[in-house]
Amino acid sequence: MVRDSIPVRYVAVEGWRLIAGALLAVSGLVLMLLTMAKVRERRGATGGDVAVAGAISLVVLVILVLLVLLVLPAVAVWTVVVVLCGTVTVMLLAS
Repeated sequence: MVRDSIPVRYVAVEGWRLIAGALLAVSGLVLMLLTMAKVRERRGATGGDVAVAGAISLVVLVILVLLVLLVLPAVAVWTVVVVLCGTVTVMLLAS
């Protein structure tokens, strides 16, 4: 006897949100690595300090990407993406 399949609930995400989330994730990972490098260069910073900076950056990045994918309006999403990409560009050019 075949049972009816249970309907699966899913969250529909628009394409522009996926693109913005991907841009945010890539630039956020680069910014996280830059932050960890800056912490490592500080005098007296231990490996634990670098790990804590990386963990905090990763948690903030994950929360921000989830907000971009699910909650924030379009203007706020693209503002966050532009600001973060601009920050990464400036930090890469300055280092």
